[in-house]
Amino acid sequence: MLYLAGILVFITGVQLFILTEQTDHFFAWTIKPSLTAATLGAAYWASCLLEIAAARKRLWVHARISIPTVLIFTALTFVVTMIHLDRFHFASPDPIARIAAWAWLLVYAIVPLLLSILWIIQSRVPGSDQARHFTPGRLVASCLLLVGLVLIPVGVVLLIRPDLIIPAWPWMLTPLAARAIGAWALALGIAMAHALWENDWMRIQTATLSLAAFGGLELIALARYPGDVNWALPQSIFYVGFMLFLFICGMVSIPLARRQK
Repeated sequence: MLYLAGILVFITGVQLFILTEQTDHFFAWTIKPSLTAATLGAAYWASCLLEIAAARKRLWVHARISIPTVLIFTALTFVVTMIHLDRFHFASPDPIARIAAWAWLLVYAIVPLLLSILWIIQSRVPGSDQARHFTPGRLVASCLLLVGLVLIPVGVVLLIRPDLIIPAWPWMLTPLAARAIGAWALALGIAMAHALWENDWMRIQTATLSLAAFGGLELIALARYPGDVNWALPQSIFYVGFMLFLFICGMVSIPLARRQK
């Protein structure tokens, strides 16, 4: 299931991060400005890394951090899709856009249900967790906590009341785009909380690598479309700094994880 999900989010990432300016033709709905599409594409590719890396793990305890994150995101995205059905290309004269819209709806209707069933089955498999043997230090734990404390409330507000945060966002957002970003922010924030609970580098390595990819790709997206950002807003500088912080936090996991082997 994780391999399948990884392939699906990789394809979506291509649609958004590579074909950024052609979402009216290649994606489920038209996304403007381009920075929004690239931002979502970065999130999908970071998720691809999370899912493929988790699928390659031999032990369940080293892979399970990916499951709540993917389940929460896909379930929230299905709800967001239902709220904004009129914005999707279901009736588009472009057959590619129409297929993309119906494929999107099918994936987000089926994946949360299927993943929930598989999670229940996996949880019933006999066995016990391998003991924690290399816990993150206080500095790393503090960084993960900070990321969660920022992303969870931002994600909740974007999902429930996007009108409250859209005026303060560094670039223009539609309600649909705001909620789509909110689903990613909340899922990633919950992944950080889960990482704190797992409290072992082998268990959280996939999530921290995904965090580094997300921050790095977001910085690339900003570099590609700087004209979409309102740099007069102080929150624009904070956004850049926060993405750099995510990248650094995630990269720290690489040498630490190697020390365990």
